[in-house]
Amino acid sequence: MRMPSTKFQSGDTVMGRWPGSSLFYEVKVLSYDAKNQLYTVIYKDGTELELREADMKNPTGFKPSRRSRSRSPSRRRSRSRSPARTTRRSSSRTVSSTFIAETHNARKEPKLKEVLEVRLVPVAKPIENNINNKHEKTEENDTANKVNEKPAEMEPEKKVVESRYNLRHRKDDGDAKPAEQTEEVEQKPAVATAPITTELEFGGRLGVFCMTLLLPATVLGLMVVCSQEDASLMSSPPLPALDSLWDLQVFGMVVLWLLFQALLYVLPVGKVVEGMPLKNGERLKYRMNTLYAFVLTVAALGAAVHHKIDLGYIHSHFLQLAVSSLLCSVLLSVYLYVRSRWATQDLLAPGGNSGSVIYDFFMGSELNPRIKGFDLKYFCELRPGLIGWLVINAAMALAEMQLHHLDYPSPAMILVNCFHLLYVLDAFWHEEGVLSYMDITHDGFGFMLAFGDLMWVPFTFSLQAYYLVHHPNHLSLPWIVGIVTLNVIGFSIFRKANSQKNCFRRNPSDPTLSHLKTIPTATGKSLLVSGLWGLVRHPNYLGDLIMALAWSLPCGFTHILPYFYVIYLSILLVHREARDEAQCRRKYGSAWDDYCREVRYRIIPRVY
Repeated sequence: MRMPSTKFQSGDTVMGRWPGSSLFYEVKVLSYDAKNQLYTVIYKDGTELELREADMKNPTGFKPSRRSRSRSPSRRRSRSRSPARTTRRSSSRTVSSTFIAETHNARKEPKLKEVLEVRLVPVAKPIENNINNKHEKTEENDTANKVNEKPAEMEPEKKVVESRYNLRHRKDDGDAKPAEQTEEVEQKPAVATAPITTELEFGGRLGVFCMTLLLPATVLGLMVVCSQEDASLMSSPPLPALDSLWDLQVFGMVVLWLLFQALLYVLPVGKVVEGMPLKNGERLKYRMNTLYAFVLTVAALGAAVHHKIDLGYIHSHFLQLAVSSLLCSVLLSVYLYVRSRWATQDLLAPGGNSGSVIYDFFMGSELNPRIKGFDLKYFCELRPGLIGWLVINAAMALAEMQLHHLDYPSPAMILVNCFHLLYVLDAFWHEEGVLSYMDITHDGFGFMLAFGDLMWVPFTFSLQAYYLVHHPNHLSLPWIVGIVTLNVIGFSIFRKANSQKNCFRRNPSDPTLSHLKTIPTATGKSLLVSGLWGLVRHPNYLGDLIMALAWSLPCGFTHILPYFYVIYLSILLVHREARDEAQCRRKYGSAWDDYCREVRYRIIPRVY
């Protein structure tokens, strides 16, 4: 048995063959995978690929091979596959998630036949994970969009062959046989496996352990302070009694809420769309019916109010509801971790496969856990948390009317409810866009997402409405007009930026987008540098921050607690942008430097 080769070491500079051609370029060895016997190398333009030893040569005494025109299987496309070319035509065909090498046959001439098997598997990168998953997310950089270019028409004599990403001849000894006597056996693609997670997020095992304990405590602490007469974060409110934290009946109501939303999820209404391609090439199917679920939920709540059911119960049992939601997220996370122990490697997420129990429990090991077609992660993403957020807001408006003996909610409460309703309905209307979120395509489903969807979102995003119940704030007409204008500006930036990005991603050759300026990269993607995306690198983040500020202003300036969301969101987005910057620089190489020179500011024009 041939032992794994270690001819080249990390840091060595060698000559590496460019996929699908006979051209060699100078590369640097990054690492060696002994199991697959593949070297990870990086070209001068920043492209990282995996090569077999047979496709790497020592630079000392290196002489490029000279081959006849009839025997070069990639001669006609060698120029377009050069890693140094950055034109739009070549970049879209250079490196993509799956590279296709064309097997050229001599046209009815008894010449030797050469078959190359090539398939590229992208080198695993650490993916940013965040507790707040309700904002528009993209892969690595919001401005990176795939260039969907149809491959050139194949000649009848050519055959597409896919295999593991490496370069090798079917017969290493190159036995000469006439083309018409050579039998081709198409090799099935190897089963994709999840790489072991080595770069840990959030401070590693200790960091995620602390977050598992501190995040729920933060939510409960904010709720306790918010209900006090002095809602200052510097105050020391008394610890709540045990009966104010737990009630079995309340827990049963939370379970019934989840079951009701699950029932609406399986209703056969709404279109079915395919998600992003998985590592094994499969596309999961999703039914887009969240907006229908919301309408039916509103109808059910309306019927409940008609039958004298008091929604003010939500306000009076707010802490108990939060604790019950926390328990549900913990139980769900335990189930997800246990079932992931029996999941096959191709079903695991790249970020939750470290081997550490606490880390994988927090990050999530399985990418798309499903129970007979019921997608647990996609169900939790939009339904129980976001719809629950709006229900809580409506209950707080009723509680304000009851507590302060009002005929209708205060203008501040109305603004908060309307702003949040607009934001959530926009997410429901553009539900298909959630399939490109990083937590859907890359993150595993564990405690981080389960807690975020079931507790963090509904009970921290509704803090402004909860605050106004106990701390009413009078707004003058000019203040109302100013706050509404600010929210409209933020929402317009947020929606226009995401719509432009999504349109360009779906069809970059759309004639309506022909005026947009782009920078091609060697990865087959282009960086958008026009419109809002030419103003800052993350205009959707800018819109998000403006809206967050507009949500907090109706609460006045007496306490900082209502501004917790905008402060938290600012830290989150700056942190996400910094990690995205480092990752894109590694992936796009010199093209990213050109992009940064073209678009200087990250989130806020002329500021940051």
